[in-house]
Amino acid sequence: MSWLILILSGALEAVWAAALHRTFQASGRRRLAPALLFLASVLASMAGLAIAMQSIPTGTAYAVWVGVGVVLTSAYAITTRAERPTTARLLLLTGIAACVVGLKAVA
Repeated sequence: MSWLILILSGALEAVWAAALHRTFQASGRRRLAPALLFLASVLASMAGLAIAMQSIPTGTAYAVWVGVGVVLTSAYAITTRAERPTTARLLLLTGIAACVVGLKAVA
């Protein structure tokens, strides 16, 4: 159960990163809905990480949480065309995902 919570918390990290990006417009004005989504998702993400760390070693939990967040945030950025899906970027993201799976396998 802790691993599921950890993976979901990592996914929420991607949500809050995307919401933070959407909070500020090019004009410098803040938008309320993305700001509220950011606040709710960052709190839930941190709470899930804290719960998972009760039974998963700290270094492993943090690495998985960040890895899941990085891969999903990058996937979102590529999907929305904020970043280009270069071969190098895709290979490196695949490597991060493989490392997350590897950490689960050895934990």
